[in-house]
Amino acid sequence: MAVSTITSVVLLLCIFGLVISTLGYMSFSNAFKREYATSTFHIADTAAALVNGDHLEAYLAGEETAEYEDSRAKLEFFCRQMGLSLIYVIRVDTTDYGRFVSIFNLVDNTVDNTSYVPWELGFRRDTTNEEYREKYRAVYEGRSDSETVYRLNLADGRHPHVTTIVPVKSSAGEVKSLLCVERPVRELDEGRRPYLINIVISTALMAIAAAFSAAFYLKKQVVNPVRRVSEEAARFARESTRGEGLGEISRYREITSLAASIDTMESEMTRYIENLTSITAEKERIVTELTLAQQIQEGSLPGAFPAFPDRQEFDIWATMTPAREVGGDFYNYFLIDDDHLGLAIGDVSGKGIPAALFMMVTNILVSEYAKGGSSPADVLALVNKRICEHNVAEMFVTVWLGILEISTGKLTAVNAGHEYPVLKQDGRYALIKDRHGFVIGGMEDVSYREYVLQLHPGDCLFVYSDGIPEATDAHQQLFGTERMVTALNENPDASPEETLKNVRRAVDAFVQEAEQFDDMTMLCLLYRGPGRKN
Repeated sequence: MAVSTITSVVLLLCIFGLVISTLGYMSFSNAFKREYATSTFHIADTAAALVNGDHLEAYLAGEETAEYEDSRAKLEFFCRQMGLSLIYVIRVDTTDYGRFVSIFNLVDNTVDNTSYVPWELGFRRDTTNEEYREKYRAVYEGRSDSETVYRLNLADGRHPHVTTIVPVKSSAGEVKSLLCVERPVRELDEGRRPYLINIVISTALMAIAAAFSAAFYLKKQVVNPVRRVSEEAARFARESTRGEGLGEISRYREITSLAASIDTMESEMTRYIENLTSITAEKERIVTELTLAQQIQEGSLPGAFPAFPDRQEFDIWATMTPAREVGGDFYNYFLIDDDHLGLAIGDVSGKGIPAALFMMVTNILVSEYAKGGSSPADVLALVNKRICEHNVAEMFVTVWLGILEISTGKLTAVNAGHEYPVLKQDGRYALIKDRHGFVIGGMEDVSYREYVLQLHPGDCLFVYSDGIPEATDAHQQLFGTERMVTALNENPDASPEETLKNVRRAVDAFVQEAEQFDDMTMLCLLYRGPGRKN
């Protein structure tokens, strides 16, 4: 009787541990896969924004080669930065979705020790299998915003990975091609292994403890209390839900302790599975989003100073300090041609990852349209149109944009709800209270009005985000534009780099230990004039 009872208890606990391990394993794996698919979709969706869906046919025809190479370089950089094995853009034959032609194909075999060979532009091949054919069809026909293919148990020697498919659309919203990213999923096995080890050890220890307890107390004829414990364990193994506590099922302390152990085990195992799944999924989501946002933000803002060391006619310096890990402010400067310099600064509504992604898109659109030769007012009108077309989050961004004619000092600017610029002329800085247009993304079909500033040799332009004047001290007092202009005029002849440092020192001295609540972005341009030297 003792042997059979001990054997039954041990067997029951082993079965219980196996069931709990299986359920927890499946729950953890499914939650991990969902979060991985979500983060990979965001990566793919961001990569798709780097491809101009209106020019895909031109790429295949050998046209727009400069734009094609620029997009390819951005995708290749994105592939390396995000740890992807593959990024490829294909145009699928929509008659039966059985064939496609390659437009972009970026490979990084170092990520997962793969051996992919990049496809050339125009390379044609058949669709891999029926699963891919149906997923291509779903995205092309608009029945799905994205599709995901899991390859977790491969027999051909390749490592587990996930492939996400998203549409590349034209400016009219028509699906023109598909962008696919392949991402390794090494973390899945690395995350599950500790969980299984803990379950096995816990189950083994509980089985041993139960066996010795049963053997010691069988002489007291406690078969019935032990049977109740076994029944409760079997129920929990079957239902995976906590039942009513066994409580005082015996007048013997040892049997009561065994019952309490089962109660504790149910509570702890249930809590452990729930917490592990929730914490792991949340951590993966946060880490993925922060990593993505930081890399996007770092890559979208120019960071090399001096900005244009071979151009002596001007000097530029800029900084951006986010209030969180990532921010919603941006600055940019770029040569449109040999005689025109573009300057931009913006501030997205909101904070954190959504604002950083919105900022990146706005920054890219502003620079691309400005480099196309449009006037500042037309640039912001075009950017506003594009933003409003896809602004499902209903965010907006303030932007100041100026284009400087280097040879004459003529600065043509437009302000979409941003802070007033500050200009130093005749040795003193002063606010330029320009006319504000409507913010970008707030309303469709908005037009903007330009104005002109004439810069002379020695003049400085200072633009900034509202994080500077709205910096707050411990007494909830604002730093304000007056203190900012005063800080600029304390050393008006400072270089652009020192000018930004002077303003930041003034802000820090004002707020002291108070927390930074908003992003702080500044850009300073010193105009020396044509033919001038340092």
